Amino acid sequence: NDLTVMISGETGTGKELVAKALHDFGMRRNSAFVAINMAAIPKELIESELFGHEKGAFTGAMQANSGLFRAAHSGTILLDEISEMPMALQSKLLRVLQEKVVTPVGSSKEVSIDVRVLATTNRDMAEEINKNNFREDLFYRLNVFPISTCSLKLRPLDIPAISAHLLTRSSSDKGAPKVLTSKALDRLMQHGWPGNVRELDNVIQRAEILSYSAEIDQTNIVFDNELTLGPRNTMDALNSKLHARVG
Repeated sequence: NDLTVMISGETGTGKELVAKALHDFGMRRNSAFVAINMAAIPKELIESELFGHEKGAFTGAMQANSGLFRAAHSGTILLDEISEMPMALQSKLLRVLQEKVVTPVGSSKEVSIDVRVLATTNRDMAEEINKNNFREDLFYRLNVFPISTCSLKLRPLDIPAISAHLLTRSSSDKGAPKVLTSKALDRLMQHGWPGNVRELDNVIQRAEILSYSAEIDQTNIVFDNELTLGPRNTMDALNSKLHARVG
C-alpha cells in the first residue's frame, strides 16, 4: 500500500533499512528512493533542500533547485530523524502532506507532487510533543502506520543470522567468508549491544581483521565499549595476534 509510515527505534537498529525495504517491495519500487537526514543539514537550508528554491531566492542561490520532494516524484522520500526538523518548518511539511504540493523558496507558485513519505525517529515522540518540540498534528499525519525496530539486546536469537549476513556481505571480494566459532558466537550473544546492529557490524569487521585464519574465535571479538572505556595502546591490543602470526 501507499500509507505514510513512522519508523521509531534506537540508533543502529536498522530504521533506514526498514524504510528501504518498504520502498523496494512497494508499488513505487521502480521509481526513486530519496533519503534526507534532518540532523545533517543546517537549519537555514532544510526548506530549500526539501522544497527547492528559485534562482536568486537567497544569497548563494546561483541557480534554481527543484528540491528533494520533486526529485522523489512518483517514488518515496525518507525523512530520517524527523524529530530534528525545526518547528517553523513543520507547519510547511504538514501542508505538503495534506495538499500534495510544494512551494519553492522565492516562489509563490505551488508545484504538485506524488510522493510516498516515510519518517524515522530515535526519540520518544510523545515526549517531544509535550516539550513543544514537535507538532502533534504533524505527528499524527506521519504516524498512519507505526513500525518500531527492537533493540538488538531484545532479540539475541537474531545475532547469528545477522552476523552471518555481515560476514558474507563482501565475501565475493575476499573469497570464502570467515566463520564464527561457537565460543565467539557465545560471546556475541552475551553482550548488551548498546550500539545495536551498527555496533555488531563494527565488531564483525574488527574481528575479520584480527583473525588470521578462516575462523573467528572469541579472542578476536573486541566490543566498542572495551575500546572507549578502557582504551589500549594499539600495539598492546594486537601484540598477541602479532606474536601468534610471527611465531
